[in-house]
Amino acid sequence: MQQLVAGVDSSTQSCKVVIRDLHTGKLVRSGAARHRRGTEIDPQVWRSAFDEAVHQAGGLDDVVALSIAGQQHGMVALDERGAVVRNAILWNDTRSARDAVDLISELGNGNEREGKRRWADRTGSVPVASLTVTKIRWMATHEPDNLARTAAVALPHDWLTWDLLGGNDINTLVTDRSDASGTGYYSAQDNEYCKDLLELAAGAEFADCVRLPWVASPARRVSEVKIDGHNLVIGPGAGDNAGAALGLGLKPGEVAISIGTSGVVSLVSAVATHDPEGYVTGFADASGNYLPLVCTLNASRVVDTFRALLNMSHAEFSRAALCAPPGAEGLVVVPYFEGERTPNYPDATGSIHGITCENLTTSNIARAAIEGMLCGVGVGIRAFQQLGIPVTKVNLIGGGAQSEAVRRIAPSVLGLPVCVPEYSEYVADGAARQAAWVYEGGAEPPVWTPHLSSDYICDYAPFILERFQEMSSRFMLRSEARADVGRHGSGIQL
Repeated sequence: MQQLVAGVDSSTQSCKVVIRDLHTGKLVRSGAARHRRGTEIDPQVWRSAFDEAVHQAGGLDDVVALSIAGQQHGMVALDERGAVVRNAILWNDTRSARDAVDLISELGNGNEREGKRRWADRTGSVPVASLTVTKIRWMATHEPDNLARTAAVALPHDWLTWDLLGGNDINTLVTDRSDASGTGYYSAQDNEYCKDLLELAAGAEFADCVRLPWVASPARRVSEVKIDGHNLVIGPGAGDNAGAALGLGLKPGEVAISIGTSGVVSLVSAVATHDPEGYVTGFADASGNYLPLVCTLNASRVVDTFRALLNMSHAEFSRAALCAPPGAEGLVVVPYFEGERTPNYPDATGSIHGITCENLTTSNIARAAIEGMLCGVGVGIRAFQQLGIPVTKVNLIGGGAQSEAVRRIAPSVLGLPVCVPEYSEYVADGAARQAAWVYEGGAEPPVWTPHLSSDYICDYAPFILERFQEMSSRFMLRSEARADVGRHGSGIQL
């Protein structure tokens, strides 16, 4: 009799469920349900979407195990009875940006550089607005009554797992290393919460009394639940990026670049990372290793903007880009259209450099847009390498990876062989693979039939990145000079 496992991806926009064969990983059926978007939301929305996605997937009657992967960093505040204190504040809510700056300064005793180093040493990450610790500080400052009512803090996937198990006792909240490592108050290297950082964020009384989810090992059975008279083994789940890495079956040194609205660059590492510059966030993965990660703001929308400008279909734009030579005859696109997170220039704008009467052609514009986007996302690879992390291969995923031009141009820009696996719901796939691991046990996750993939190799053209760095550095120098004007009142003309 076929045994099945379920994997769940509970994201900012929807819930997706895949049901796969326990032994081979073959997809049997799936379901999805969209829900209301926002930067803060009632967690019950996630449960409703979960129930609908399970229904669309044909139910769980024949499923033996389930795990949930979900959006990272959000803050779900619960009172002592398990009721939600306020709407969950999600990763994409930036109201705590000032709090992140303050926390860095405070840990460094007023020295920003020292504060970044100390945060990176303790947690692997430097605070930004997305991390949970900054949201707790914001609540402590702006909603002290809500803070006083908060008896437990969970992450979105923690809450959904807990709610599935009954959602009655906050002492039964559970998480995993990957999601805990994105809070800003957990050390994946030491496998423990940093209560002193919680105290820094919200005071000693809160840090002493608040209940945090216990952190389960990757293959730990956290519970069983009876659904419609059928027992279901529940795994600890994971953060979405760790789920995707497990779904892809990433090996140490293999990078995953997800080209969506933003660009996410991650890889599995056997050692923890500590980047005091804050480019690389030192998360844990869902297999017992680490998952250093870099996020950039500008990815597929850069290409879409130029495609719309040129009034081309995706296929037409791709063909045009492949007709131009590497380097687009000197055209360089700096793709900071929405500002940029890595490097941290939130007020940046995009630009085109090197225009001449001869090179301003449709094909060169299309090629320069793709090269600029890949150079921008490729900052993650360079950040890993600067920390001494070996990078051997790139797995290109996400909507932007469906472009034939992006696939063929990527090796010349990134300087590495590129693999494009067949499209799949990798976050939910990783959760399903974890569920199979939890059910069967063992030291390693199960080996499933690998995804079909296409490999792309071409000559590395380092001058593309060199030109990009030259052009982008001009913006950085102008930004630093403007900051200097603000600090010193200089009359420098830019």
